Amino acid sequence: MNLLSHSLIAFSLSVAFAAAVEYPYPNPEPQKTGWPLTPEERAYVVERPEHDRRPGREANKHLPQFWPAVPSAGAFGGDAWLRLHEAHVKTVQANQGPLDVLLVGDSITIQWGDAWATHFPGLKTVNIGIGGDKTQNVLWRLDHGGVAGLQPKAIVLMIGNNNMFFTPETGVEAAARGIQMCVANLREKFPAAEVIVAKILPAHAPGVRFYEDIKKTNAALEALKLNSDPKVHILDLWSDFTTADGALKPDLFSADNIHLTQAGGYKVYAAKLKPLLERALGK
Repeated sequence: MNLLSHSLIAFSLSVAFAAAVEYPYPNPEPQKTGWPLTPEERAYVVERPEHDRRPGREANKHLPQFWPAVPSAGAFGGDAWLRLHEAHVKTVQANQGPLDVLLVGDSITIQWGDAWATHFPGLKTVNIGIGGDKTQNVLWRLDHGGVAGLQPKAIVLMIGNNNMFFTPETGVEAAARGIQMCVANLREKFPAAEVIVAKILPAHAPGVRFYEDIKKTNAALEALKLNSDPKVHILDLWSDFTTADGALKPDLFSADNIHLTQAGGYKVYAAKLKPLLERALGK
């Protein structure tokens, strides 16, 4: 058995059984966890492009199978991504203690906007979505002050869409393991919370590589049986957002065939999420 096989087996075991999160490859960053950032970590994140911070780069190795499951800060150029994270940290610091719902994800999460207040009025909610985020970016944020001090009753995680840009290198199984690792991280940090994992929504059109890799990643995620943990619940929205032939329902999606319309897409998402949230919150 080679080193990679040993590493992947160890990864699966650590997710399933360890009391604390263990990543499948050593995080090469100067500051692995904590907030505020040290000057060394900030320089590492801001001055080095994200592709130069991937697992293996520090040893001149190409290890795409580990990218989605090892924390890495995002990047928009300069410190723009980090400033978004810092803004979320300030929101988290202003909402310490008990919380109804924590929303974790990418642009589809942060764009809930007014629709969240419309469909879930009265719930104390913190939304830490960042557009463009991949699983590895969420992991980094969770470990660097992104949720510290919160006590959510329920967590809604939707992540993985942006990992599809890289599945030709990482493979879909690695993308699914990245989602699995996000769940493991959240469960370790919030053992009392109910975690609702929304599968990746369809995007583009049948036959398009991006669309087909989303389907394959969702199937790989299903095979991981995350809901064998009684605190983890899977929300599969695929059939609600597609027609009988697999095409996207146009009234639910924006013109880019990725993001959701407020009146259409988020209304459907909310309707499917509501009973899970009600059970999680004991309502």
